[in-house]
Amino acid sequence: MRHGKYPFIIGFLAVPVALYATFVVAAYIQTFQLSMTSWSGFGAIKFVGADNFVKLWNDELFWKSLRHNGYLLLLLPIVTIALALVFAFLLNVGGGSKGGVTRGVWGSKFYRVIFFFPQLMALAIVAVIFGRVFASDKSGMLNGLFPDSWSPWLFLADERWALTCILVVLVWQAVGFYVVLFSAGMGSIGEEIYEAAALDGASRITLFFKITLPLLWNTIQTGWVYLGIAAFDAFALINIMTVDRGGPDGATSVLAMMIYRNTFEYSQVGYASALGVVLFFLTLTFAALTLRVTRRDAV
Repeated sequence: MRHGKYPFIIGFLAVPVALYATFVVAAYIQTFQLSMTSWSGFGAIKFVGADNFVKLWNDELFWKSLRHNGYLLLLLPIVTIALALVFAFLLNVGGGSKGGVTRGVWGSKFYRVIFFFPQLMALAIVAVIFGRVFASDKSGMLNGLFPDSWSPWLFLADERWALTCILVVLVWQAVGFYVVLFSAGMGSIGEEIYEAAALDGASRITLFFKITLPLLWNTIQTGWVYLGIAAFDAFALINIMTVDRGGPDGATSVLAMMIYRNTFEYSQVGYASALGVVLFFLTLTFAALTLRVTRRDAV
């Protein structure tokens, strides 16, 4: 039986690994190669060494885009995980205990469906809907609430507010998934632990911070990494929702938007590849640091 184990495993892994190597690993390697060229997407490829990275270092729009990504990276995981933990706790433990069984708030099963509903909608549809909600004229849902004598609020046309609107939509779209994820984690925590704490007089806040949070730490850590990766993207929402679309003044530009525009609008594939390499290493560094900094002994 042992002799047949490894051929069995290799047989199942061979095709997925081959596909991954062909369409992911090979694409990364090609991107690294193109980042050293001035290729426009057509014609001959000219090797320019590190010129693209020097240009990137001196590009003001790059640093502005990086700050925007940093803003999302700082707030998206914190806000999403905090909301998801609170909602998941209420849906699983917030109702207290009855007959020795820990329960969620009334209607918790219905609320789970409602929270998860945004995950069923395509991101493009979400962007179109909220584009109308935050529209910077009187046709916008929020601006329509103000009197006609008031000037329209420039939600998506003002750099001070556009990224905040993007953040709100990202949180709204993501929080339901993490409510379900954390609810599954809480479901694996033995009820006897909550019952013993309740008998000792622990309040709901104590249950959350002393029992739920430590036992969910590995799940929270994973969610933090995924949300950080999402914060490095945000391309679809910005491309569809905002007026600026990361344009010349870069009011809502992020690195993913710069890669798109340099590839398909400016025909600077080499420079876009250099941006892609930087984004790759930023994402990899963030994931490694997050896993390292948040590492703790298993409870």
